[in-house]
Amino acid sequence: MNHTVVITVVIPTLGRESLRLTLHALLAAPGDGAGPAPREIIVVDDRPAPGAPLPLPPSAGPEMRVIRSGGRGPAAARNAGWRAATTPWVAFLDDDVVPEPGWPARLAADLAALPPEAAGSQGRVTVPLPDDRPPTDWERNTAGLADADWITADMAYRRRVLAGLGGFDERFRRAYREDADLALRALDAGHALVRGERRVTHPVRPAGFWASVRAQAGNADDVLMWRVHGTSWRTRAGEGRGLLRRHVLTTAAGLAALAAIPAAPRARGGAAVALAAGAAWTALTARFAAERIRPGPKTPREVTTMLVTSAVIPPVAVRHRLRGLAVHRRARVWGGPRAVLFDRDDTLIRDVPYNGDPGRVEPMPGARRALDRLRRHGVRIGVVSNQSGVAKGRITAGDVRHVNARVEELLGRIDVWEFCPHDGGDGCGCRKPRPGLIERAAERLGVAPSDCAVIGDIGGDVEAAAAAGARGILVPTGRTRAAEIALAAETAPTLDAAVDLVLGGRRYR
Repeated sequence: MNHTVVITVVIPTLGRESLRLTLHALLAAPGDGAGPAPREIIVVDDRPAPGAPLPLPPSAGPEMRVIRSGGRGPAAARNAGWRAATTPWVAFLDDDVVPEPGWPARLAADLAALPPEAAGSQGRVTVPLPDDRPPTDWERNTAGLADADWITADMAYRRRVLAGLGGFDERFRRAYREDADLALRALDAGHALVRGERRVTHPVRPAGFWASVRAQAGNADDVLMWRVHGTSWRTRAGEGRGLLRRHVLTTAAGLAALAAIPAAPRARGGAAVALAAGAAWTALTARFAAERIRPGPKTPREVTTMLVTSAVIPPVAVRHRLRGLAVHRRARVWGGPRAVLFDRDDTLIRDVPYNGDPGRVEPMPGARRALDRLRRHGVRIGVVSNQSGVAKGRITAGDVRHVNARVEELLGRIDVWEFCPHDGGDGCGCRKPRPGLIERAAERLGVAPSDCAVIGDIGGDVEAAAAAGARGILVPTGRTRAAEIALAAETAPTLDAAVDLVLGGRRYR
């Protein structure tokens, strides 16, 4: 047995009580003693703001630490986790799985047996279903995890591969498709992915009446997969064809029937159109409901749920598909942030209040080196800055532009400048912590805000990033308040260290 396999386990969470059971099973004795325990367990608290204490087991020791990721979704949370790790291997677990006894040892054995070209290893997932009745629609959907490829319920990757690929695509804001996307990018890069022998149990979580309707938000994520991986992505990811085409027909029939009803008394043939469209909608909806009811327990509650949600799902699925087409129209393969937007004063240059004199511009230590590193990696650069001195009459917009021109003379080409000339009480949408500056800069760069990282020195910078859906990194200075540092999902001691984070290097908090 190779005992040199060194592993960090990363578990993103929203604070569900199931986390306690996951950690309890993980921290239990390895069982067969066949391999080492993980060097560290990193729990990533992805709640948007600090809340109640996480349900950590009392046996949690120094080998476990908790970091925050700012509520940006499981992809961003996993990125925060693996960037915080320093080990060659990072294993991801969901916060509602139960690792089998001896799981750490079996994980080490799986990884030790991998060939050099293998980038990752997937564990085996068991979904327990009821023995005394057929499973419900929700239970059947959850059971599909047992056969899914490369899901992060239990998936380990080499850290260097994660860094090379830019980690998980943070445009996936839900626990859906982000794992398949990473796997396809790894395979496209020539890496191999292997199924191991370790096993976790994935219980079926309780689901509300509308759970299947809420799940239709995944249709927008499917658009992102299509844009990035092409029309064959479903086959490559081991997915079936899906029901979207039928949902489109059902929705079209329903809309046609509704549109024809008011005109039926006046238009020749209007009643026939309404009747035909209504009949088509009824037949398609009934077929969908029957397909969902037939394999289930057929209890009154299940039948009612299937009948109602089968009528609602098609238009909701179509709406999310259209939303995805709009949001992801420019999507490209993820490689980490494609643009970095910097605050100006006390981030790139020393803050001189209301400065309109280019001669007083002084770069912050390491600013030129940090920007040049990004340029060498093909990352575009922008500056987003509040300049309330314009509204106060202390400087003019021309003064701001002259200072900005001097910054470029000292630090090199900046791809886009955006500044807010308003004061705090003006109610504009661009003054940070509002997202307007970031959204405008991203649009001018031809990228989505989620493709950007924002680096600044105060809480308003990272709050604006979160509001725009971008990644925020705080580089504190003497004027940064302790509360702002405590709330920031990511911090770095220097600009160079912040660029390390952007480029997939070490995490500093």
